[in-house]
Amino acid sequence: MSLSRLNAIVDAERAVQAGWTPIDLADAYLRGGARFLQLRAKTMSSAEMLDAASAIVSRAHRVGAVVIVNDRADIARLADADGVHVGQDDVSARDARRVVGDRAIVGLSTHSVTQLKRALDEPISYVAIGPVFATATKDTGYRAVGLDLVRAAAERAGRRGVPLVAIGGITIETARAVAEAGAASIAVISDLLVGGDPEARARAFSERLS
Repeated sequence: MSLSRLNAIVDAERAVQAGWTPIDLADAYLRGGARFLQLRAKTMSSAEMLDAASAIVSRAHRVGAVVIVNDRADIARLADADGVHVGQDDVSARDARRVVGDRAIVGLSTHSVTQLKRALDEPISYVAIGPVFATATKDTGYRAVGLDLVRAAAERAGRRGVPLVAIGGITIETARAVAEAGAASIAVISDLLVGGDPEARARAFSERLS
């Protein structure tokens, strides 16, 4: 599959801290040209998350954008999202695909070569590697993997025809280097909120990665 270069993550908790609702933040990213969104909402109730996901999916699909839901395959399917992203401690990628269907996107997080090797045997659409750099947004329990592992992961995933998404501590200053290391898409949470204008920031990221 082909992925947009910017994976704009709508982290519900970070959105509220920055003074945005997740829906309004997603709208800003879409206006800024982002076409690959991920909704991440660790503390929302299932009902709240479904409402937010459904609204974001509706808005995104009007402009041809893709939306995946973090962790919750059930919410992804109910909201008519394009797929789901799961981590090492979530439901397996194979079980997630059973929920969302054969044509949906299924992404899987990895943090080491061992996890990457296992992931590539799963029915996934893309594999994520990270954290690339140190980050305070998401505590994975893993150390930063650096650009060398991004390169190695991109080469290994590429041999299997699986796109690589890089995540973790990536800023507008480092995004191009991560892309040049082989990442098909760059996932960003915190740095898209820098400056208080996420629409302009998404546009600037997209331009930097074009």
